[in-house]
Amino acid sequence: MGDSAQTDPEMHSVTTQSVNLRAIEISDLEVFFSHQSDPIAHQLAQFPPREREAFFTHWQQNILYNKQVLSRAIMVNGVLVGNIVSFQYNGQSLVGYWIGREYWGKGIATQALKVFLPLTSARPLFAHVAKHNHASLRVLLRQGFVLTGKQIKESEDTQALIELKLS
Repeated sequence: MGDSAQTDPEMHSVTTQSVNLRAIEISDLEVFFSHQSDPIAHQLAQFPPREREAFFTHWQQNILYNKQVLSRAIMVNGVLVGNIVSFQYNGQSLVGYWIGREYWGKGIATQALKVFLPLTSARPLFAHVAKHNHASLRVLLRQGFVLTGKQIKESEDTQALIELKLS
């Protein structure tokens, strides 16, 4: 890595942590539900929170039991801190992740994405990020994603998102 990575506090702090991915278990959904219910997190993600029943139904029907979706729990030193998922949407392979707010700024998303990317052969792989979510933009750019110049407005988004692509 370049000199800038050595002075980046987000990258420095991860060296003391062990970021691992594992299969998602049904019991993990409680933690994920609390993450997506955080008003600051869903404002930053620019995605409205789901009601409890809708959240659990979505995860069970569209993610956990869908063979076309690759989903993993993000663990740090044995603690569940978030999730990362690759899925198909409108003909694109997409990646998305959600980290509990108490774990932001520690380099966890960067490390989780780095571990996750070799698990999926889907290329190109896209990500859609809120313009104001600078941390997530940095995470994706560090892993080789590039800005496509497109803005995406999905049905549940409150504003257009920036599209990134990994070839």
